Amino acid sequence: MPQASHLAVDIPILETARLRLRAHRIEDFPECTRMWSDPNVTRNIRSTPFSAEETWSRLLRYIGHWTLLGFGYWIIELRETGAFLGEAGFADYRRDISPSLEGIPEIGWVLAPDAHGKGFATEAVSAVVAWSDSHFNTKRTGCIIPPENAASIRVAVKCGYREFARTTYHGKPTIIYVRDRP
Repeated sequence: MPQASHLAVDIPILETARLRLRAHRIEDFPECTRMWSDPNVTRNIRSTPFSAEETWSRLLRYIGHWTLLGFGYWIIELRETGAFLGEAGFADYRRDISPSLEGIPEIGWVLAPDAHGKGFATEAVSAVVAWSDSHFNTKRTGCIIPPENAASIRVAVKCGYREFARTTYHGKPTIIYVRDRP
């Protein structure tokens, strides 16, 4: 199978005091698979962990977002060592949810279990939000979080998101958060 020598789009690298956010690479697949197959990681996302096949589709979707829409997800790594910590970024999932998120880039983040509870999510999401403020022509971004995911709710609120609506998504209670660009 031929290997791509480069991507069709130049994905920016974001850096914070402790983190580097960079484009996904094929070499990230094992770490992504390990993270997405962990039930502690996926418990607030869906009832079962993701298979390697589903993780591969996710990886391709992230790259497709950058290619088609000019935004997407980054790998989060520790600047000092390059250790894999998780993923964060924006997507257009075309969700069947009411109220609609159509036209509103949706931020998301996920961390490997060893990275939980260390402030990495807030640091990464803050960097992604700052990037969005200077790159999106939309004033609003959003995210959905189940009400029992207190950790992600704290991250969203710290990064400027506010509760917009309580609804259901795939039959489960969900809170829509929004952030308006200053």
